[in-house]
Amino acid sequence: MINVENFKSAILSGVAVGIAGFGFLALRDIVGSVLFAFALLTVVGYKLKLYTGTAGFIKKNELPYLAFVLSGNLVGCFLMAMLTHCSLMDLQGSAQEILQGRLNLGPLRGGLLAIGCGFIMTTAVTFARKGNMLPLLIGVPLFIQCGFPHCAADAFFYMSAPFEYLGQHWSEIVPFYLSIVVGNFVGCNLYRWVMGGNPE
Repeated sequence: MINVENFKSAILSGVAVGIAGFGFLALRDIVGSVLFAFALLTVVGYKLKLYTGTAGFIKKNELPYLAFVLSGNLVGCFLMAMLTHCSLMDLQGSAQEILQGRLNLGPLRGGLLAIGCGFIMTTAVTFARKGNMLPLLIGVPLFIQCGFPHCAADAFFYMSAPFEYLGQHWSEIVPFYLSIVVGNFVGCNLYRWVMGGNPE
């Protein structure tokens, strides 16, 4: 499963998230939240590899593969984040506001809130695989409006912030980000841990 094709797929997932994130940074409202659903629609439609679309379905011995998927997602998010620095819109300012809000939460609260996002994402993907896109279309705006961090979307926002700001807050960003990766994982697996089986 750890191969070039899957890595390219994971990168494209990150690119899709970054494109959707572009729209959200430009609007920062409910419309931007709805448009963010483009990312997950793309991931599901092309069957791409996304951390939160994978974490709820893997086996215990596949955790290295999950880290592999996340690394590809981060590459795609990075590529799109660099484009925000080319835009005439104040995307960097919007990204900094989001990042500052996240850091104000702290790792514990951020990680707990990330559980909600993980649960929504696994639910959305489960139903989408059965041909029902409604939970996806509702779920993505829901986790954004609730302020539930998503490890790929957040990575895009962080890397879109001004470089000087990132340099000043690096020691805070790393533990916070790791906490939401863990929180997303917990949320993605909440159904099968509670119910004792895969959601599908």
